[in-house]
Amino acid sequence: MGKLRIDVLGASFAVQANENDEYLKKLLSYYRQITDAIQGSARVGDPLQTSILAGLTLVDELYKSKKQNYSYDKVIHDDEAERIAMEMIEKIDEVLDDDGSSAE
Repeated sequence: MGKLRIDVLGASFAVQANENDEYLKKLLSYYRQITDAIQGSARVGDPLQTSILAGLTLVDELYKSKKQNYSYDKVIHDDEAERIAMEMIEKIDEVLDDDGSSAE
């Protein structure tokens, strides 16, 4: 069980999660990078707006990642289905060839 003290955007509190401390620190560091980038580029001064934009940025990253993984999984599934179908066709051809040669 990991613990983390969060001091970001004027808010300060502690959290406990089912992850190790180092992982939680990496998450917070990444979140700070995003909030810093938003504050620098959008010139957003309000912490609530910054946190909402950071949340949307993270959701965008997650959504794109899941969409990409879904597409990748679908390609793998399609390739596997094609491989199985080709194996079945080869086996059918072998059986038909064997039947044809024994009938002669």
